Amino acid sequence: MIAPSRPSRWRLLLTPVGVAVGIGVSWLIFLSLTPRDTDQFALNRAFLQDSFIRHVELVAVSFAVATAVGLPVGILLARSGRWLGLPVFGVANLGQAIPSIGVLVFFYEVFGLGFRPAVIALVLYSLLPILRNTMVGVRGVDPAAIESARGMGMTGVQSLLRVELPLASPVIFAGLRTSLVLIVGTATLGNFISAGGLGDVIASGINQSDRIVLVGAVMVAVLALMADWTLGLVERVITPHV
Repeated sequence: MIAPSRPSRWRLLLTPVGVAVGIGVSWLIFLSLTPRDTDQFALNRAFLQDSFIRHVELVAVSFAVATAVGLPVGILLARSGRWLGLPVFGVANLGQAIPSIGVLVFFYEVFGLGFRPAVIALVLYSLLPILRNTMVGVRGVDPAAIESARGMGMTGVQSLLRVELPLASPVIFAGLRTSLVLIVGTATLGNFISAGGLGDVIASGINQSDRIVLVGAVMVAVLALMADWTLGLVERVITPHV
């Protein structure tokens, strides 16, 4: 398998420009839509700011937990046989096979309304790309590179940290970025279980105001693009040139 390349410099430079252009176009569309009396209740700084911060909190916590679980388990799967991979990937695949709203409702039934069930559901829903890419990336490292590391006197842990993970990092980061974008988009459904976030903005405009729905959708899209862009910057800084 050929590892995905790191984000190009041009892509990293042009993404913010594309986002700015998109915001400008969205603003023109916003002005063309008919204002409603209900707009003032959602399109105000306090509500939009609170919803945005809550959404970022949902995304940050869920992504941190998914990464903390997915990376070590993915490494363990890469070093183990199929007997361990089958049940783990069974659970991870189940998280994505079930519609995201179904996962949220299931954890709502177990834990009730609020932040915690939303985070658990988002973690389960986003684990698969991290697990799969970590396992594939570590397994795809050239055995000759590992043998050279061992020949230099490195222990298994040193070889993993200094050789295998850096070489596997493009594949691993591809999984992390996929997972992050999934979380940003799916977190909008947290509105259904009172978890807050930008889903509250979108929901407040449904059947009420196209302007409110547009603003909520644009905020989610911009957050997803900029989150992916930020992780791309991190990847470019810490991954080795190959």
